[in-house]
Amino acid sequence: MFGTIFNTMMIIVGSIIGSIFKKGIKDEYHNILMQAMGLVAMGLGINALVQHLPSSKYPVLFIVSLAVGGLLGQRLNLESKFKALVNKYSKGNLAEGLSTAILLFCIGTLSILGPVEAALNGDYSYLLANGMLDGITSIVLASNFGIGIAIAGIVLFVWQGSIYLITILMENSINNDLLNELTIVGGILILGSGLSILGIKKSNTLNLLPSLIIPPFIFLIIHLAHL
Repeated sequence: MFGTIFNTMMIIVGSIIGSIFKKGIKDEYHNILMQAMGLVAMGLGINALVQHLPSSKYPVLFIVSLAVGGLLGQRLNLESKFKALVNKYSKGNLAEGLSTAILLFCIGTLSILGPVEAALNGDYSYLLANGMLDGITSIVLASNFGIGIAIAGIVLFVWQGSIYLITILMENSINNDLLNELTIVGGILILGSGLSILGIKKSNTLNLLPSLIIPPFIFLIIHLAHL
């Protein structure tokens, strides 16, 4: 868990630094940083698709996942409930920044494979590299949205900690194909966040978040069918 703790602390420290910078940054600089983060999110999303979509053994699974997950998220109205909760304790557009931060920090190759490598091989290199990247990203996000971005660090700790524990419990059952499909769906969600930040197209990415539970569910059915 050392790597996950390091990753979490980098986000919290970065958020503190960014929130301090926020007070002295003019609006025009905030705007350009927002544009930068939008482009970064789009770049990371596209990169995930380019790297993982060609190697997918289930080329329609991500489509099914997004459709079913989107309907489920819309039924639960996750986006509105999340914004209402965040806005209850904060001002401004923290909800948008926090949802983007959670996606950027949690849904990526390093963030998913890092805990797996740590659990299986004791290799923390992915998580240490991810921590450095997330620290820099959190500075930029917090300079726009405030100290509340640090909450994403707590979410990341729970996310990576869960992956770490599940990997230990299911050491012989972890499927690289499943990780690949999760990264594809996550890449699309991150791309959607980038479009929202840039103001190109508003994407209700939180309502699409249940899409991430569809691939594990499908793989579980496939696994049970072969027993």
